[in-house]
Amino acid sequence: MDDLAGLALASAAAIVVLMVAVWLLSVAIRDASIVDSVWSLGFVVVAAVALVAGPGLIERRLLVFALVAVWGVRLSLHITRRNWGRGEDFRYQAFRARWGARFWWVSLFTVFLLQGAIMFVVSLPIQTAGAGETPSSLGWLDALGALVWLVGFAFETIGDAQLARFKADPTSNGKVMDRGLWRYTRHPNYFGDATLWWGIGLVALATPFGPWALVGPAVMTFMLVRVSGVAMLEKTIVERRPGYAEYVRRTSAFFPRPPRSAGGTGA
Repeated sequence: MDDLAGLALASAAAIVVLMVAVWLLSVAIRDASIVDSVWSLGFVVVAAVALVAGPGLIERRLLVFALVAVWGVRLSLHITRRNWGRGEDFRYQAFRARWGARFWWVSLFTVFLLQGAIMFVVSLPIQTAGAGETPSSLGWLDALGALVWLVGFAFETIGDAQLARFKADPTSNGKVMDRGLWRYTRHPNYFGDATLWWGIGLVALATPFGPWALVGPAVMTFMLVRVSGVAMLEKTIVERRPGYAEYVRRTSAFFPRPPRSAGGTGA
């Protein structure tokens, strides 16, 4: 347990340093939205700490680092491209209006360190995989975890790409995206994000600290479904997009399944 505690402390320190640095940059440029681009990179930092400082099996540390790095860098680039030139996100603008002149330091705690705390909990599978020195070789749980990660990564990546193409098409204005993966779930990218974290959790489950690893994916899934993902996005979208209510009636919110009725046209 000492090995996990030491790695957890090093991970926490790295997260604090990263988030404080990003906060200082956000104050300088008056844009708290940059935290969205850095969010996934924070997990890459934790994976790097586990790779360098963790006492666990090197093959497992390398596997987890590769999985996290591929996901983290891709998601960061996607969010950066999507938000480029759009200014500060409306969520942070609302916080800024609420706190006024105090926002610059309040945001350190309500935005950056809060997300850092969530990052620490979600990254528990990275930490446990890095600390577990046994088993002495990769096994079936590692293979299963990598396969589950691949399914999740495919859902997230393909879903993001399909939505980006839909938004770039002028004829899609005012319509609802219900094609490709979006025909089977209203949020294939969120489903994919949760699934790939369960995959990383399965890799870490092979270690003696395994049960701790499942806390991370559970928290990530809860956040995506109930807090910052599905729940937040759909709060006002029915009002903004005609046809979305019908889309909701026929399409699963999270887990993919065939639509309840055929004939959706995207209107």
